[in-house]
Amino acid sequence: MNKRMICALLAVCLLLPLALAGCGKKKKSVKEDTPDPVIIKEAAGPKAPVEVQEALDEKIKELSMTPVQKYWDDPANYGELVPYDGIVEHIFFHPVIAYPELAFDGDYKEAGIDDWMVTVSEYNKILQSLYDNGYIMVDMNDVWTETTDDSGKAVMVRNTLMLPEGKKPIIISYDDVNYYAYMLENGFTYKLIIGDDGNLWSWGLDPQGNEVVSQDLDAITIMDKFVNEHPDFSLFGAKGCLCLTGYEGILGYRTHTDKENTSAEFEANRQKEIEAVKPIVERLKETGWYFGCHSWSHLNLANASYERVVADNERWQNEVASLVGATKLYFYPFGGRLDGNDVTQTGPCFKYMQEQGFRVFASVGIESYSKIKGDICAVICDRLHPDGTTLRWSRSRYLQFYDAADVFDYDVRPDFGYDFS
Repeated sequence: MNKRMICALLAVCLLLPLALAGCGKKKKSVKEDTPDPVIIKEAAGPKAPVEVQEALDEKIKELSMTPVQKYWDDPANYGELVPYDGIVEHIFFHPVIAYPELAFDGDYKEAGIDDWMVTVSEYNKILQSLYDNGYIMVDMNDVWTETTDDSGKAVMVRNTLMLPEGKKPIIISYDDVNYYAYMLENGFTYKLIIGDDGNLWSWGLDPQGNEVVSQDLDAITIMDKFVNEHPDFSLFGAKGCLCLTGYEGILGYRTHTDKENTSAEFEANRQKEIEAVKPIVERLKETGWYFGCHSWSHLNLANASYERVVADNERWQNEVASLVGATKLYFYPFGGRLDGNDVTQTGPCFKYMQEQGFRVFASVGIESYSKIKGDICAVICDRLHPDGTTLRWSRSRYLQFYDAADVFDYDVRPDFGYDFS
């Protein structure tokens, strides 16, 4: 709610005693300059204060709702929901490139950024194409549920999703939403902040070193704007899963510990960063975002020892889960599956992570694959990766989502070739 509207409502509250004082007396007309949007009706008996207060409460509720909440609050907007039991597509992004001239400047980071990231322009085009193709974002936590079978054994089950007719579900996740130090020098935004309007904005420096506060340069804020403009792209307000490591803090705030630096000064700054990120986390949750674990150190779990897996998870729980809350969603760094291959075996590392509360384990693949494991209460799945690599060389595989030939940022990407045949 903006400040002008709050002031108007407060003015109405101050006028209530005057309006009610006229009960039983000569009727007075409401002046044309009476603050909108609340209309004060003439009171009729002792119920008047309640009626006026109810009107005020309802208007406050309406004004405080986001465009997404308003859309889904009225079933007339989306019609009858129908059951869906088909494939739930899953794609993921890394942070998007805000300034291609810094990302693609010929340094040693250029090739990796080209491989694994998309530009702001490409990201916008992909979102629009997903929407045009009938996709609707769903919360990954709603796709599978833990329950017990007839024998009392804990199992995961696939839920039947209820969607507006004609819509297809998609999960979107975002890896490494940490704003690592290397990103700050290579054309990415620096961190998320909360603006004067109460919404999320990105903060960073442009190539000339000027401070930039924007909602058009960061994957999260771009999505927020897109959903406000297209509320039917987000099932009841669901957005994406932010998959966090912890070794350089989270969301652009340096909340991590450092074994090489245990000074009081470092710890004091860390505590300030922890306090600063808390309202960011809260606002993300309020607006449909949710969190997943991407390990603390971006650990390749395919060949990590049991001891390393345990130590890494304990650190993630202490430094990340303590800020964002518990999650049942685990996203493998590098796509490296626990114990080498969790599809064919359930090793000691997988059992440990399942005991820690994780239930859905996501890797990377060529399709939105998923499997409910039969020997343990868990789901394993794959997700696709829109990025420079697949834009250049995997056009046909992604045509159900977008056409890489239309999305590709020809003017700014390096001349590394492509095949759109």
